[in-house]
Amino acid sequence: MIGLSVAVGRFVEALFWAILRVAGVVSVAVVAVAAAALLAFILARKIWARQARRRRP
Repeated sequence: MIGLSVAVGRFVEALFWAILRVAGVVSVAVVAVAAAALLAFILARKIWARQARRRRP
């Protein structure tokens, strides 16, 4: 009976760490996508502002 309890405890612990690992990977991916989108937005604004300045006589 004790062996089964230890096995269940180890399974629950492994499941807990697996969930945390997946959550960590997902959160890092979300932060990376957000940073890339912010960088692209800033770059697009700079390019658009430069083109707008060139069009003025």
